[in-house]
Amino acid sequence: MPYLMRVELPDVPGSLGRVASAIGEAGGDIDAIEIVEKRDGFAVDDVLLEMAPGTMPDSVVSACSVLDGVTVLWINRYAAGGNLFLDLEVVESLTEDPASAADRLVDLLPIAFRVDWAARVRPTGTGVAVVHATDAAPSEFTIGQVESPTRLPGDDVYVECAAPFGQDVVLMGRRGGPEFLDSELARLQHLIGLATTITRG
Repeated sequence: MPYLMRVELPDVPGSLGRVASAIGEAGGDIDAIEIVEKRDGFAVDDVLLEMAPGTMPDSVVSACSVLDGVTVLWINRYAAGGNLFLDLEVVESLTEDPASAADRLVDLLPIAFRVDWAARVRPTGTGVAVVHATDAAPSEFTIGQVESPTRLPGDDVYVECAAPFGQDVVLMGRRGGPEFLDSELARLQHLIGLATTITRG
């Protein structure tokens, strides 16, 4: 079963090696690692891993948490499995059919950002109309004015963020966390900008 773990660790040589060793000793097998953010002497990494049969994710969390300066921010099953979908691959997919780039971006956001759903909505005089959404997205949205990428209050189930996309708004939601980082909001803005350029051709 693939899991995705977000971990904060000191940004010094050897830190990632200690985390990798702890994961292995607890029964996890690392498939991929992506640096999500660096800040104040710490790095935040997303670790895609497979669990050995009978191994619980709590054992990996415990093994990592006892390491000096290491904090597991979040762990959950990773439905996409297999690999981390890099931004360059998203852009490459968008350029294959510029006419559908806006919808294709929404389709790819759950993989690229490890979220449960994404949607593009358009504010109307009476509320919000869904333009395009992934299967797991809610059918109704309540949002205020969105002028830049921002975290939304979300609800008891999801943490959410939103960003303007022309006259529309792109939203993403993660079940149970982790909260969206500043670097993820910046990535979202960058990808939306590229999708806009590609669509205009």
